Amino acid sequence: MGLIDVNKALETVQPAVRQAIEETSAQLTRLGIRHAIAGGVAVAAHGYLRQTSDADFLVGDEAFERHGSLVMFKPGVPVTVAGVAVDYLSPTGLGAHVEDALEHPLMAGGLPIVPGEVLVYMKLSAFRRRDQNDVIELVRRGGVDVAKCHAYLARHAPDLVPRLEAMVEAAETEDA
Repeated sequence: MGLIDVNKALETVQPAVRQAIEETSAQLTRLGIRHAIAGGVAVAAHGYLRQTSDADFLVGDEAFERHGSLVMFKPGVPVTVAGVAVDYLSPTGLGAHVEDALEHPLMAGGLPIVPGEVLVYMKLSAFRRRDQNDVIELVRRGGVDVAKCHAYLARHAPDLVPRLEAMVEAAETEDA
């Protein structure tokens, strides 16, 4: 269990997506913005290799500037790289507990990755069909520690525990 070689994960995406991930991470580091790769590339880094067409990052509040009720990106934060959209998620909208993922991301190949239990929380919160499939495949392939995910959800989002249990059951059923 744990992260696979992040380079293997990045090999599963289009070259422009890989470039967007690498350049965005480097730029966010230069700007002093805490960040961790999320979305499809994080799913791949945790063991379920699949295609994705964008670059998703969890970022700290320092990525944004506030001017009254207007919130903007800090100057220099990329919104597209090599024609690839870069999407940002703030822990503010996901829950204060997600902030810890920025303080203690998993590191792989010099890139910060959202930890598995936080990734599962994010996927179960969104709960789109793709997100459900990602969780099922991560469980089925051993890419996440189910007990750790269960404990994380019980502590921070107990309403999502039944969703996790349903995804674990689906993963086990599909294996049978």
